[in-house]
Amino acid sequence: QVQLVESGGGLVQAGGSLRLSCAAARSVFNVNAMAWYRQPSGKQRELVAAITSGGTTIYADSVKGRFTISRDNAKATVNLQMNSLKPEDTAVYYCNADGYYSGIDYYPNYDYWGQGTQVTVSS
Repeated sequence: QVQLVESGGGLVQAGGSLRLSCAAARSVFNVNAMAWYRQPSGKQRELVAAITSGGTTIYADSVKGRFTISRDNAKATVNLQMNSLKPEDTAVYYCNADGYYSGIDYYPNYDYWGQGTQVTVSS
């Protein structure tokens, strides 16, 4: 079982910023793609951003230009910097590990999810 520990959620006003972090087991972090998903209340979970072990990134259209995913190899963490937040970004954000990156899209590994962290953006 891969352990993923998320942190950094909270309450912020529209236009503000938050930074999420996901700490992963080293064995998974070094070789596999990782991603952030979110699930608004009452809606399906959706991909926000993904990053491969080589640093290639993809983003949902709704967050392009506002969110940045990055890797800290020394700390085995994947970060999501969220700027210019909007109320519609409100959701529980989940880290996913060991997914498959096709070159176009990221396919999650359903065995490896973090516990989720709440992000709430007030208007």
